[in-house]
Amino acid sequence: MINTIIFDFGDVFINLDKPAIERSLSKLGVTSISKKMIEMTMEYEKGVMSTDEFIAAFTKIYPKISRQDFSTAWNSIILDFPEHRLTFIESLKDLKKYKLILLSNTNALHIEQVIKNMSLDRYLRFKNCFDQFYLSHEIKLRKPDYSIYEFVLRENNLNAKQCFFIDDTKENTDIAHKLGINIWNNDPKNEDVTSLFDIPNFIKS
Repeated sequence: MINTIIFDFGDVFINLDKPAIERSLSKLGVTSISKKMIEMTMEYEKGVMSTDEFIAAFTKIYPKISRQDFSTAWNSIILDFPEHRLTFIESLKDLKKYKLILLSNTNALHIEQVIKNMSLDRYLRFKNCFDQFYLSHEIKLRKPDYSIYEFVLRENNLNAKQCFFIDDTKENTDIAHKLGINIWNNDPKNEDVTSLFDIPNFIKS
């Protein structure tokens, strides 16, 4: 029996344009994303680097790009948060049937943009729906590392078989599944989190 639902954030609740960062940076003269840049991004998502350190490191590689232009390009991935999804998670909270956990790979700049796009009031409405609200840069862990799932299970005294995890990235759900967590690797182009209770493996669990 499922008693805990663990949700990703981007492309589950808030819409993302994942190619937008690379597209926006290319307009600023960044012709390719290097291995070093990817590593810096992962460190930033883990909170190992501060926002100032992250921007400084990037603009050191591309000194012609201003801090503001980089921040704008970096946040171009963040789109809208449809109201029907906010209403859905509020209704799920009101059921008081499940422990609700958010588990998101994100960073401080993106969260600032999320709040700007949503409004602070809507963001707080969303955040208040969850028993735990885990952002990778705050807990110093990121998906798909085993350690982040083990952290969530341990900190909340959860049985993996009683958890259901929703994430649009297959690598993330694959690792969770190996730990015994029930999963839904949602397709944001064709599926919506509000259809959760129509997912066959959720009903069977």
